Amino acid sequence: MIDLKYLQKNFDEASAKFIKKGVDLETLENLKVLFSTLKEKNAILEEAKAEQNQMSKLFGQYMREKKDVTELKAKVDAKKEEIVGLQERAREAQEALENVALAMPNLPDDSVPEGADENDNVELKKVLEPKSFSFEPKEHWALAEINGWIEFDRGVKLAKSRFAVLRGEAARMERALINFFLDVNRKKGFEEVYVPFINNATMLQGTGQLPKFEDDLFKIEGEDLYLIPTAEVPLTNLYNDEILAEKELPILLTGYTPCFRKEAGSAGRDTRGMIRQHQFDKVEMVAISTPEQSEEVFKMMVDNASDILTQLELPHRVVELCGGDLGFSAATTMDLEVWLPGQNKYREISSISNTRDFQARRAKIRYKDGKKNVLVNTLNGSALAVGRTLVAIMENYQNEDGSIEIPEVLKPYMNR
Repeated sequence: MIDLKYLQKNFDEASAKFIKKGVDLETLENLKVLFSTLKEKNAILEEAKAEQNQMSKLFGQYMREKKDVTELKAKVDAKKEEIVGLQERAREAQEALENVALAMPNLPDDSVPEGADENDNVELKKVLEPKSFSFEPKEHWALAEINGWIEFDRGVKLAKSRFAVLRGEAARMERALINFFLDVNRKKGFEEVYVPFINNATMLQGTGQLPKFEDDLFKIEGEDLYLIPTAEVPLTNLYNDEILAEKELPILLTGYTPCFRKEAGSAGRDTRGMIRQHQFDKVEMVAISTPEQSEEVFKMMVDNASDILTQLELPHRVVELCGGDLGFSAATTMDLEVWLPGQNKYREISSISNTRDFQARRAKIRYKDGKKNVLVNTLNGSALAVGRTLVAIMENYQNEDGSIEIPEVLKPYMNR
């Protein structure tokens, strides 16, 4: 959550940053009104408490002087009752402000480029040159049909649209990729963790999926539980409402999970194929660090995801997201986009974000800095999205007859 004290003291500065991230003026004006209302309610409450204190002192004086306190006692009792009501109104004003603040995104870093959407993102570098084919490369769904790798129709039969069934070599490669990603991450210093794929609402609020994005989550009927949209949720919230020792930081975690998303805001986008599914596998990186460590950790995570793609010999590029394309919790984000020859374009395969202390404030994750408790920085990113990596291999390693080669680095994982 945003720092309400900072926001109140620096409202104009913060508003400019919110606008950079696409927050509309009406929302900001509403936030300003809520701050004003809370300030007013608190002022009235404090004034009433001061009056109560004065009357209490006077009551004591009357008692010492053995004066009649009947009328004064009635006033004190009435003031106490009034304060109870004022406290409730101040509490309601605080709650209204916090409810709106929970739906406000993180402030972008000053270094984040200006821009409205993905078209304004900034390419930082390309890694590996796309292969030149002597034939027209096919898209992955055509290759899936030729090789019997992916059955979209049976996925629909078993569940609904945007589910798929992997068969034979594709299923084996999915498993191989998960193991390969985890091994690379572990060698980089990430601790492997296996977590529940269902989390409660408090955890999803901690990382920013709730309350704003509830429509994109699969909820368990009759339970305060949701299928996770990413392993970022359980991995980060392992330390929810905890105080860590500074010497423990940075904590580096990695884990495989299936991920579940309704994709409520993506109607009509990538409805064909494996790019945008309701269920998909992903290996996630999460880091919990001090503010001073987070820049170095962020760069390491970006480099690690890029190194995985390089080992798979998949051409890709690193892109810095502009303000308008930043995710809700992110202060800054680097996307890795892999080249898909069948689509003749780069497509996102990893998104790595530094959320600064935004998630830590919501999830109450702190560390002991001397005598003070300080909010940590949290970072997260894919290494990698498994289904999209499978798609990238299919399209980049295809032959003219539609057959698909296996990347050298995966052969040991597939007993080749």
